Amino acid sequence: MSLPPVIVLVRPQLGENIGKAARAMLNFGLVEMRLVAPRDGWPNPSAGPAASGADVVLEKAAVFESVADAVADCAHVYATTVRKRGVTKPVHTPEEAAKEIRGAAGRSAILFGPERSGLETDDVALARAIVTVPINPEFGSLNLAQAVILMAYEWSKGEALVQPTEEELDPPAPQEELESMIGHLDALLDETGYYYPPDRVPATRRTLRTLLTKPAWTSQELRTLRGVLSALEGKKRPRR
Repeated sequence: MSLPPVIVLVRPQLGENIGKAARAMLNFGLVEMRLVAPRDGWPNPSAGPAASGADVVLEKAAVFESVADAVADCAHVYATTVRKRGVTKPVHTPEEAAKEIRGAAGRSAILFGPERSGLETDDVALARAIVTVPINPEFGSLNLAQAVILMAYEWSKGEALVQPTEEELDPPAPQEELESMIGHLDALLDETGYYYPPDRVPATRRTLRTLLTKPAWTSQELRTLRGVLSALEGKKRPRR
């Protein structure tokens, strides 16, 4: 089983961006962040609020003086950059890199450069491969957290992460309940003279049936609609 990748922020400039990167990581199950020579030192008071609760990532973040030190225990290193910067390396999309990481033995690290300038050539030279995001050539401007979340999301595709809690939906109603509601509506429409002219009645009924059988009505929804129809018929519930 492969290990989750290490996220390495190289010379990050703003504490807010470190916090946002931590938030992006934790959303997709990544908790190990390493910082290389952060400009404003570490810890940074601006990181916490920006992390929006991803404190476990910030608390575990380790600081290193160089990229080489930060990835010393990693067998696979990927450098995220929009261009090759004069270094000949295999080039992957985030999806391709994530697949390699999931199938690799040993630790993997993903390098992200400073907000303004990105990784330097010497940083990229330490990596075994480059990761480049296919992006609009007219506007190639991803911020640090966006770049981190792209990689974290692609890695998470192969992991059994718990999905966000959803409300349990009621099962679809049985056909007989739907037919009963349609019959109720049909009778009400017939009484009000809705079906006219006579030669259009079959087509109109088919259209209504098609409309009413498209959703997967639940029993509660059908009961609600039947209540509406009863109200239109003038039936009133007794007051309590």
